[in-house]
Amino acid sequence: MKRSGAIYLYRLTSLPFALSPTPALAEVCSTARSNWDGNPVGMLGEAVSLFLSPAGIALLLLSLIALRFRQQWVGLAAVILWTVFITVITMADPTGLRPEAMAEGCIGQPTLFIVAVAAICVGIVLYTKPRTGGADGSER
Repeated sequence: MKRSGAIYLYRLTSLPFALSPTPALAEVCSTARSNWDGNPVGMLGEAVSLFLSPAGIALLLLSLIALRFRQQWVGLAAVILWTVFITVITMADPTGLRPEAMAEGCIGQPTLFIVAVAAICVGIVLYTKPRTGGADGSER
């Protein structure tokens, strides 16, 4: 009788762990991020992942080109494309798995990424704005 009580206690204490979501149970992470190592992804990890995605790298290069050559129209294109990229990340979820993947831990909150992109866009707009000259043609 003592032994069955210990088994009952073991089963009772392990129940919350059995009911908690895991990648093996949900299989959401195998679809959302197939190369996930099992560690929870934080905001910094998600930001790095989004910046190193093909679209993120292309937009970073476009932003650098706009800043290097001070091209206002290239800067405008970069800001618009960053906006589209963030909109797709935050609003468009064709599979419907993003909330479940965030609960599992294989996808983090994109908040830090959005703040960093907003800072990049503000920098592009301010750095590529047209320079106004004084009455004698010199820059202010």
